[in-house]
Amino acid sequence: MTVEQLRELLEENTKNANEEFKRVFHGRGGLFEGWKHLTVDSIDTILNVALFMQDEKEEELLGMLRDFVSTSRYTTLVVQRRYLKGAPSDVLIGEVPENLFALENGMKFKLNLLSNQNSLYFPDMKNGRAFVRENARDKRVLNLFSYTCAFSVAAKLGGAISVLNMDMSKGALSVGRANHHLNGIDTKGVSFLPHNILKSFSRIRKDAPYDLIIIDPPTLQKGSFEATKDYEKIIKRLHEMSSEGSMVLACLNAPELESDFLIRLFGELAPEFTFVKRLENVQEFASQEEERSLKNLLFIRSK
Repeated sequence: MTVEQLRELLEENTKNANEEFKRVFHGRGGLFEGWKHLTVDSIDTILNVALFMQDEKEEELLGMLRDFVSTSRYTTLVVQRRYLKGAPSDVLIGEVPENLFALENGMKFKLNLLSNQNSLYFPDMKNGRAFVRENARDKRVLNLFSYTCAFSVAAKLGGAISVLNMDMSKGALSVGRANHHLNGIDTKGVSFLPHNILKSFSRIRKDAPYDLIIIDPPTLQKGSFEATKDYEKIIKRLHEMSSEGSMVLACLNAPELESDFLIRLFGELAPEFTFVKRLENVQEFASQEEERSLKNLLFIRSK
């Protein structure tokens, strides 16, 4: 695909773009030869670009994007070079609002495009949050590795009785609390606990049993969690935390691990849970190898 063909695709994919967050080009999925290093997001009037590798087409690409923005509904162009130390972001055109948020199915989530790290929001989990919102009514929810608590927002808006959010990062939980306020949610009944989950099972059991459990860990976080050896530590404890008929949404974003990795662990360590289905991924995040993309697996406790 040439730079000009990429522009044509962007024009098509942004034709109906509005204030909602939308991935308008997902090169990471490997469906566009030569562009696996590029993603482009539409955030209201902001076009947010991430480059994961430097190549010889970068200057031509940036020139095209500048011209594209100048002749479109967009007023701001942000480019993050993930291949450089610190992953710096540059505002090439316009300005980024101080209190920026991503809008998703009517929910608002704080967004920081200039943090030189994650933006505080993971758009590929959109369908997972929709599932939680649709299934949270009158449920007690446990949200493990909650980060900025987007699942908690979805659960409360879906009618959850209570939510316990647990994550090691106090900063992420502080943003999570702000996300609840941003959506007009009373945080009574919502807990934000800055704990190492693998060392906090006694605290988790204190509010058990839970009717809906979300496990959304990082693939690899040094000194905190490694999916290949630590996921099983949580799965083997699920019977202590869950009610009969409870649902578990087990998430995995490790390209090298397939769905069977989790299905096998549940079968061996938590046989009372039955695998139901894998949630469909957001269409805009389509991948050439689906098992290398995000895996959201639903299990239900039968006894």
